Amino acid sequence: MTARVTIGDERFEVAAPSFAEGGSERSAEPPSLAGSGVAAALAGSLLGDVCGARSGDKGGDANLGVWARDPRHFGWLRDYLTAERLRAWLPEPFDGPIDRYELANVAALNFVLRGYLGEGAAANVRIDNQAKLLGELIRARPIER
Repeated sequence: MTARVTIGDERFEVAAPSFAEGGSERSAEPPSLAGSGVAAALAGSLLGDVCGARSGDKGGDANLGVWARDPRHFGWLRDYLTAERLRAWLPEPFDGPIDRYELANVAALNFVLRGYLGEGAAANVRIDNQAKLLGELIRARPIER
């Protein structure tokens, strides 16, 4: 399979990576969290291998939802992704309150970062002034033991 890429007036055809052909070092399947060796099973994984995320703004607050792709992994996610860990991962210092809500019925966590966007999207100069990239930033984090 090939992909077509256009840069300016030039067109290129490049081979698209395939998980089946070993075109990526990352697995197409999320790692298994069964048994007691959770840390070992996740070594070298990214949070996004196990979880989905979506983020955005609610006025001056940022909202981040993170869910386990497999509901059986929610217990691990609940224990691992704390408000303190999220705060440490933020790209800029933030000392405002972070409210964390557990939604066990949908295997998800919701975080509200109060005042993260100041007066709101239209009134701040952050590159991500609507916190749309926050979810992807979190999914890109390597899982620590």
